Amino acid sequence: MDKPKTTPKDFFLWAGAMVAFYWAIIAYTFLIFDYINYALPNALTYYPSDPYQSGISYEMASVIVLLPLYMFLMQLIRRGIVLDASRKEIWVRRWALILTLFVAGVAIAGDLITLLTTFLNGEELTMAFILKVLTIFLIAAGVFMHFTADLKGYWELFPSRKRLLGVSVGMLALGTIVAGFFIVGTPAEARLARFDTQKVNDLQNIQSQVVYYWQAKQQLPMTITDLNNSLSYGPVPVDPQTGKSYVYQTVGALSFKLCAVFNAESRTGVMPIENRPIPVGEKGLPDNWQHDAGQVCFDRTIDPSFYPPLTKQL
Repeated sequence: MDKPKTTPKDFFLWAGAMVAFYWAIIAYTFLIFDYINYALPNALTYYPSDPYQSGISYEMASVIVLLPLYMFLMQLIRRGIVLDASRKEIWVRRWALILTLFVAGVAIAGDLITLLTTFLNGEELTMAFILKVLTIFLIAAGVFMHFTADLKGYWELFPSRKRLLGVSVGMLALGTIVAGFFIVGTPAEARLARFDTQKVNDLQNIQSQVVYYWQAKQQLPMTITDLNNSLSYGPVPVDPQTGKSYVYQTVGALSFKLCAVFNAESRTGVMPIENRPIPVGEKGLPDNWQHDAGQVCFDRTIDPSFYPPLTKQL
C-alpha cells in the first residue's frame, strides 16, 4: 500500500500548530519564571524585579494568542483525520510528534542535571530555584505524556478525556494570565507606571543639567528656565503627562529640590539606603529616586569636592 502523500495544507497546518505550541510553551514557562522572580526576589540582586520592564506583558500576550491558535489548528488537523484516516500516517505528523517527544525528553534530562549539579556543587537550593526546576519538569513531563498518548492513539480511544484535558489546560492558562494582572496591573495602570518612570528619568536629566550649570557658573539657576541653553543643553524636559514644567526650587547656595506628581508609589529603582535625602555627588551612594503617589520632592546638595567648578579643572 502506498504511503499517503503530505499536501501543502497538511504541512502548513502542522508547521503552524507546532510553532504556536513551542512558542506558547516557552512564553508560559518564562511567565512562570517572572512570577517566581517577583514573589521571591534574589537577595543578591541590587535592583528589585520590575514587572513593567520584564517580559511579562509579552509572555502574557503570547500565551493569550498562541495557545488558542494551537488548539484551533489541531482541531482542524483532527477533523481532517476523521474525514480521511490516511492523514494520520503522513510523515509530517509523525515527525512533529516524535520531535516534540525528543525536545521534551531533553528538557527533562537537562532539568534534572541542573538540579543535581547545583546540589553536588554544594550551592544553596533556594526556593526560587527549586520552583523553576519543578516548573520545567512538570511542563516537559506533561508535554511528553500528552504527545506519547497522541502517538499511540490514546486520545482517539478516549475523546472525552481529550476534551477534559483541553478544558483543564485552558483553565490553567486563564488562571495564570489572571494572576499576571495582579502583578503587572491593568493596561491603564501600566501606562501610568510608564509615565512615572519617564518623570524620574526627566528629573535625573534636570539634576545633571543643574549640576553642570553650577560647575560652569558657581551658582545654581534661579529658575528652571535658566537651563534652556541651546548651545550647552537640550530642552528642559516637561511632565509628559500634563505638559507642565517640573517644580525646581533653590534652598541654599548648593542645595535645591526637584518635584513631580507621581501616579503611584515606585516599585522599582535603586533600593533606599537610608531614610534621608542622598546628596548629589556623595561618594559610594547613588541618588534615591523612590517615591510615593502624589507630589514628591527630591532634595539635592552639590558636593564641590566631587563636582568642582569647571574653571578649577582647566
